[in-house]
Amino acid sequence: MRQRHPWAAVDVVIFRVDGRALEALLVKIKHGPFRGRWAFPGGLVVLGEALDEAARRELFEKTPIHDVYLEQLFTFGDPDRNPARHVVSTTYFALLPASAAAPRAGTKYAEAGWFNVKRLPVLAYDHNRIAAVALERLRAKIAYTNVAYGLLPRAFTLGELQRVYEVIPGRPLDRRNFRRKILETGLIKPLHRYRRGAHRPAALYAFRERRLAAARRIFRWSDLG
Repeated sequence: MRQRHPWAAVDVVIFRVDGRALEALLVKIKHGPFRGRWAFPGGLVVLGEALDEAARRELFEKTPIHDVYLEQLFTFGDPDRNPARHVVSTTYFALLPASAAAPRAGTKYAEAGWFNVKRLPVLAYDHNRIAAVALERLRAKIAYTNVAYGLLPRAFTLGELQRVYEVIPGRPLDRRNFRRKILETGLIKPLHRYRRGAHRPAALYAFRERRLAAARRIFRWSDLG
């Protein structure tokens, strides 16, 4: 039967910072015109299901954790984005700490894996465009909010925090200047605890809030360099 109305779907761009790389979770498609190609996880919205619920369902199916930063990104509705049918996709981006559980492909996909965002393959549908929009949003948001909390464990060192702020824009930052400026924002607090290892103990910090909040002092990337 000829399709008379667009189908509603969600796609989720899942980011993490692993070492010195910003990575995104991709899944390999099993069936259809893009069989064998990589894409972001997603699927059709179930009748009676809210968009946010659909995005969280897709996210949980790939990464079995609930305490995740998730934000609606953009709606992509080009009629030709899916050659099989007209699908309008509301996209989201999610942030996970590097220590999160390993991704799982489930029954819908052939594989699932993490890819460096600088070296993404040619993705199915319009997902390379989605990747660019998600990365632009993340780079903008990290400069004036505490959104980085989604990429870090609850307790972290200033070195680990600086690595996140370096990896996302892709530029090194001056250590002393970064620490002074990030403390001035009021986004983080000392825990008065230390991580001990092979080197000298490192002081631990935490975000004052683990929900989205604006910095008390808006800063530019040039302020941190």
